Amino acid sequence: QVQLVESGGGLVQAGGSLRLSCAASGSIVSVKNMGWYQQAPGKQREMVADITSSGTTTYEDSVKGRFTISRDNAKNTVYLQMNSLKPEDTAVYYCYGVVVTHTPLNVGSYWGQGTQVTVSS
Repeated sequence: QVQLVESGGGLVQAGGSLRLSCAASGSIVSVKNMGWYQQAPGKQREMVADITSSGTTTYEDSVKGRFTISRDNAKNTVYLQMNSLKPEDTAVYYCYGVVVTHTPLNVGSYWGQGTQVTVSS
C-alpha cells in the first residue's frame, strides 16, 4: 500500500507564490518519476511538471520560468515552487509517483488526494 499526501495549497493574489509538497509513504522500494498535474473546473487533468529520480525535469509550456519542481529522494517527497502565479493557474493540483513496491514486488502509479490552489486577480 502506498499513500501520497499533499500539502501547501491555498489562496494567493496574482503575482504571489506558493509551495506544494507531496510525500510518498508505504511499502516502497524506490520512486521513479514524480510530478504534478492540475485540473481546473470543467477541464481535463493536465501535466504541469515531472521529475525523474535522477533530477531531469519537464514542464508544461505555460509554467516554464515560473514553476520549479524538485524532489528529496531520501524522503520520497516532491515539491512544486510556484512563483508569479496567475488566475489561470487556479486548479486542484494532484501529485503522482511511479512507485516500485516490495509487497508485492510491482511498479505502479499512485496519486495524491489533490490540493486546491486559488489565485485571485
